[in-house]
Amino acid sequence: QVHLVESGGGLVQPGGSLRLSCEASGFTADYVGIAWFRQAPGKEREGVSCISSGDITTEFANSVKGRFAISRDLAKDTVYLQMNSLKPEDTAVYFCAATYDQDLEPCTLEDHKGRYPYWSQGTQVTVSS
Repeated sequence: QVHLVESGGGLVQPGGSLRLSCEASGFTADYVGIAWFRQAPGKEREGVSCISSGDITTEFANSVKGRFAISRDLAKDTVYLQMNSLKPEDTAVYFCAATYDQDLEPCTLEDHKGRYPYWSQGTQVTVSS
C-alpha cells in the first residue's frame, strides 16, 4: 500500500529556513516522482517543486527559484524540500505528491490528468514575525 508521510512544517520568521520531508512507502523508490504543492487560504493550489523518477529532472516555480532546493535520499525513501529566505507569501499548507513512473518522464508542477495520484496529509508552514 502506498503511503506518504510528510513532516517539517512550522512557524519561522521572514528570512528563515525550514526543511520539509516526504517519506514514501509502498513504492520501488527508483521509479517514484515527487512534487511539492502548496495552498494558501483563498488561493489556488500551486506547484512549488518536483523531482522526477530517477532524479533526472527537477523543476521550481518562479516564485521560489533560487530559494528552495529539492533532493532525495534513496536509502531513506525520502525527498526533501529545503526552503531558505522564506517570505510571508510562502505561508501555506504544503503537500507532497507522488507518481510511480518507470518511463522516467520529466517531472511537472501540475497535477494534470491526475499525474500525482498519491498525496500526503499536508503540513502548515507559517512565515511571520
